[in-house]
Amino acid sequence: MEELLQYVLNVQVLVLVLVVVLLKNSIKFVPQNQAYVVERFGKYQSTKEAGLNFILPFIDRISADRSLKEQAVDVPEQSAITKDNISLSVDGVLYFRVLDPYKATYGVENYIFAVTQLAQTTMRSELGKMELDKTFEERDVLNTNIVAAINEAAGPWGIQVLRYEIKDIVPPQSVMEAMEAQMKAERVKRAQILESEGDRQAAINRAEGKKASVVLAAEADKEEQVLRAEGEAKAIVAVASAQAEALRKVGEAAVTEEGQKAIQLDLATKAIEAKHAIAKESSVVLLPDSATDVSAVVAQAMTIIQKLSKGS
Repeated sequence: MEELLQYVLNVQVLVLVLVVVLLKNSIKFVPQNQAYVVERFGKYQSTKEAGLNFILPFIDRISADRSLKEQAVDVPEQSAITKDNISLSVDGVLYFRVLDPYKATYGVENYIFAVTQLAQTTMRSELGKMELDKTFEERDVLNTNIVAAINEAAGPWGIQVLRYEIKDIVPPQSVMEAMEAQMKAERVKRAQILESEGDRQAAINRAEGKKASVVLAAEADKEEQVLRAEGEAKAIVAVASAQAEALRKVGEAAVTEEGQKAIQLDLATKAIEAKHAIAKESSVVLLPDSATDVSAVVAQAMTIIQKLSKGS
C-alpha cells in the first residue's frame, strides 16, 4: 500500500513538472518594439508581437528575434571616383529599421550586412555622378539620393532606410592643396572686389557732395542777387519818391513871396560857387557881358521859373 502511494506521489510530481515545463515553453512574453518569428515543424507559422503570446511546446519554435527599433550602422570607409576622375575616401552612418520581420528573416540571410553593402555600392554610384565641388556643396542632396536608392532595393528585405549621413569626404593630398590655393585666391579676389567697390562708392559720394555744394552755392548766389536787386529797386523807388516829394514841396514854395526870395538866394549862391569852380580850373574865363553880373543870372533864372509856374 505504501509503495502504491509512493508511486502515485511520484506520478503527480512528474505531471506537475511536466505541466510547468509545458507552460514555460508555451508562454512567451515579447518585449516592446520586438517581434518573434515562429516556425512550426520548420515552416513559418506566425509573427508574435509585443505582449503575452502562446506557442505549442516542442512543436513551435522561435526562429528569429527581430528588433523593430531604429538602428544605426557604421558604413566603413571606402574609395569612390567622382565624375571628374578624383578619388575620394568616404564613410558614413546608415539609420534604418525593420518594417516586416518575415521579409527580414526569409528575404535575406543577414539584412544588416546586406543593407550596409548596398549603402556602400549606392554611395559609390551616386558619387560617380557628381563632380568634386558638388560633393561638398550638395551633401544633403547626395544623402537623399542614397536613401532613395537603398529603399528601392531593400523593399523585398522588409527594411526601411530612414536617413544616411556622410561623415567624412577626404580627397587626395594634392587635391586638398589645390583646393586650399583656390580658396585663398577666391578670398583675395573677394577682398579686392570689396575694396574696389568701396573706392567706387567713396568717389561717388565725393562727387555727389561736390555737386550738392555747387548747387547750394549757386542757389545762395541767386538768392543773394535777387535780394540785392530787390534792395536796389526799393532804394531807387525810395530816392525817386523823395526827389518827387522834394520837387513838389519846392514847387509849392516857389509860388510864395518867401519862396521866391529863397530861390533867388539859392541861385545866387550856386552861381557864385560855379564861377569860383571855373576860376580854379582856368585862369581865363570868357562869359557874356550880361552873364558877368550875378544879379543878371538870378534874374534870368527867376524869369524861367515864373514862366514855368504860369505854364503849369
